[in-house]
Order: sequence, then structure tokens, then C-alpha cells
Amino acid sequence: MPTSSDAQRTDDQIVTLLSHWLMGTVGNDELRKGIEEIGTDELAPGQRTAVEELLVELRNALPGERGELEKVIRETLESLAYGE
Repeated sequence: MPTSSDAQRTDDQIVTLLSHWLMGTVGNDELRKGIEEIGTDELAPGQRTAVEELLVELRNALPGERGELEKVIRETLESLAYGE
């Protein structure tokens, strides 16, 4: 029996994680690990590129760093929302 996260689309799962990061309830490492667990295989090419670029930024970010990441996360959210 699929769980709610199994039934949820990949882009929706990532949007949820990004929203939690923006609210401050998820940290950089947690966000990166969550996205890696979800994977990007089911995303459209543009969405996949945006998420992979975000993952690079997250790997290079210091713990607790938010400034530049917020811009990248908002751009990623836009790509996911528009299905680019």
C-alpha cells in the first residue's frame, strides 16, 4: 500500500521540502538529503536542471547559510511550478 509520499508527485514532494526550508523548519543538510532521497528522474528536463543546480549550491553551502540559497530556492520553486 503506497504511503502519501509515494502517491505524491516528485515535483510536489520537492516543493514541500523547499517550502519547509523557506519557513525555517528544515536546514540545508536536511533539504539536500531529502531531495536526494526523492530523486529527480521523474522531473521534466528543465525542472531536473534547476533541482540539480540547487543541489550543487546546497553541497557548497555552510551550515545555516541562507542568503544566496534563498534566491536559488525561489528560482527552483518557479521552475517546478511552471513545469519547465
